[in-house]
Amino acid sequence: MAEGGGGARRRAPALLEAARARYESLHISDDVFGESGADSGGNPFYSTSAASRSSSAASSDDERERPAPPASPAPALALREPEDDEADAGWSAALRDCPPPRFEDTGGPTRKMPPNASAMDFFQLFVPDNVLKNMVVQTNMYARKFQERFGSDGAWAEVTLAEMKAFLGYVISTSVSHCESVLSIWSGGFYSNRSLALVMSQARFEKILKYFHVVAFRSSQSSHGLYKVQPFLDALQGSFHAAFRPSQTQVLHEPLIDEDPVFIATCTERELRKRKKRKFSLWVRQCSSTGFIVQIYVHLKEGGGPDGLDTLKSKPQLHSMVARSLCRDAAGKNYIIFTGPSITSLTLFEEFEKQGIYCCGLLSPRKSDCTGLPPSMLASPATPPARGQHQIKTKGNMSLICWYNKGHFRFLTNAYSPVQQGVIIKRRSGEIPCPLAVEAFAAHLSYICRYDDKYSKYFISHKPNKTWQQVFWFAISIAVNNAYILYKMSDAYHVSRYSRAQFGERLVRELLGLEDVSPAP
Repeated sequence: MAEGGGGARRRAPALLEAARARYESLHISDDVFGESGADSGGNPFYSTSAASRSSSAASSDDERERPAPPASPAPALALREPEDDEADAGWSAALRDCPPPRFEDTGGPTRKMPPNASAMDFFQLFVPDNVLKNMVVQTNMYARKFQERFGSDGAWAEVTLAEMKAFLGYVISTSVSHCESVLSIWSGGFYSNRSLALVMSQARFEKILKYFHVVAFRSSQSSHGLYKVQPFLDALQGSFHAAFRPSQTQVLHEPLIDEDPVFIATCTERELRKRKKRKFSLWVRQCSSTGFIVQIYVHLKEGGGPDGLDTLKSKPQLHSMVARSLCRDAAGKNYIIFTGPSITSLTLFEEFEKQGIYCCGLLSPRKSDCTGLPPSMLASPATPPARGQHQIKTKGNMSLICWYNKGHFRFLTNAYSPVQQGVIIKRRSGEIPCPLAVEAFAAHLSYICRYDDKYSKYFISHKPNKTWQQVFWFAISIAVNNAYILYKMSDAYHVSRYSRAQFGERLVRELLGLEDVSPAP
């Protein structure tokens, strides 16, 4: 017995190294987001934390909501003969090896930045001076029209480019100090900052904030609810594509943009009542090797109609619309896209495959569009199977996997071969066998959890009442995050080696003109 235990202990490092080698082949970043092999925070496939148990329980709840079929159940996850209707639909239990999609592109930054490049240089790859100058023009134009209608404002003077940069720097500073109000800089309290406060008076900042606009007036052709910020979003999107080429593996998800729980816990009831509910939802397509956000999509809640946010949360077909928009520039490149249950569907994945986009998604009988999937794979046997057991059915290149680990997890993929095996490394109980698609999805789920924690470091705390301004500051948060990622991949990082917090502080000071910033050649 002792020898057997010692053999298991000797095999554990080899299994871990093999798993890490597979993670590297899946393009999971070790540099930007930390080590991805043994760390399992926030991942229900790995850890046994409370968050993990709640995620597994949510999956099990889905199973309990669906009654077992009246027929006597087969042994635990044993392969059953396909039913006639499933066979007619093309689903089969016979497995064949499918080669993964080839990817020959080289991802990464498209421009080599010099070693002396500043934080401002990286930020202005996405928000250059011409964009800021347009904000200056639109803000001054709105101020003039506002005063023509409501009376002159003797305290107002037209904003300049330097003041617009300082204005952005003040608001971005709320992500560095994690304070709720940007006015805290001048307050003299805990979040006050005398060096920043001397650049601009509080009265001047509030005047710019009052009149600030990206697009001052609606054009006759514009009917979109975000017309005041859409040109900026389009320009930002173009700069993302121009500055970076993503790796093969990418994820579609909603980044962490909810309220700060620490602030909510300290809010009074009156303050909470004054805060309006967010009227939009934000999705991103994100490179999983670096965390760079390649594409953003904003869905605006416009009343209680069929396209409203509340409907969107419960309608998989509307989530499919979001996925199509996020992947409209990904066709023909053999990307592998990882999706959550609300997006995963056979119809969408088959549509993407025709465009040269491959997918791997978690499937939920309650949340996903299960049209065209075999019913026998969506029902669970009455007797719980052993951990690690799985059942697979295929249709062409598509594989539907049902895998058990303290609950049933289902995956739909055309990116990974159903015969290739992987392993989930548990820190206490060892390894759990699984199909390679399950291991790949587990790695990317862990990545999303890790990224949300990193992204929150640049989350701008300033929360205006106007929806278009909320969208604008979220977009600026993403731009700062992408700027740091490019900085960390450049030669400049090896010279200065700023952390995320230090990079944000440098950017704020450079925007306010407190640092000597010479333009990079």
